[in-house]
Amino acid sequence: MDNRAFVQSVIEEIIRPGIHRLMENRYFSELREGKLSIRRLQGWAIQHYLHNKAILKAFALAMVKNAHDPDLYNHFVNQFNEEQSHPDLAKRFGLAIGLKEEDFSDATPIFECLIHSGRTIYNALLGTPPQNRASALTSESMVCRYSGEFNTYLRKNYGLGDDALEFFTVHMVADIEHTKQAADLVARYIRSPRDERLVRESAQHMVRIKLGKFEGLYQAYA
Repeated sequence: MDNRAFVQSVIEEIIRPGIHRLMENRYFSELREGKLSIRRLQGWAIQHYLHNKAILKAFALAMVKNAHDPDLYNHFVNQFNEEQSHPDLAKRFGLAIGLKEEDFSDATPIFECLIHSGRTIYNALLGTPPQNRASALTSESMVCRYSGEFNTYLRKNYGLGDDALEFFTVHMVADIEHTKQAADLVARYIRSPRDERLVRESAQHMVRIKLGKFEGLYQAYA
């Protein structure tokens, strides 16, 4: 199996089933029914704001770590530049549903979201290139899918409009390209059977992290 076929097998066997499981989570089931509480939506805004700030720091670390490799360095520079506005977009959504500035400045990560951010920092500092980008491929595939769900049902059931939902409309489009870039990098940097094992493990771990994150949000913001 060549590297691109291997990456496609990871998408088919791990990532797509993970997306299906996420969409069946009670967080999204209640969102579709219009029964998800505003408090749980606010929880997503607060926690994702914090996580997006961690992502920016992870990209900065990855730039330093990979300064010797122009291909990887430029990739992380581009990712950093594209992500810079995302904490503010998550905050804008939260403000539109009743949060205040101090809700963000005073917030700390819940356990499940701390695990997510911790994995992101681990990838930047200790992960191999294909391991790092396999995690991104998985995460961004899931974000792309759930952004469509948020965009549809927050309009339909909660009456929100374009300004409040820009985070989701941006990720519905941008993460399609980001996943293609990540898949390409994973394929190009796999050099050994160990790399293949790390890629599969990284995708499996991120699916578990994402599922746990939304269950944690549901419980923490009851």
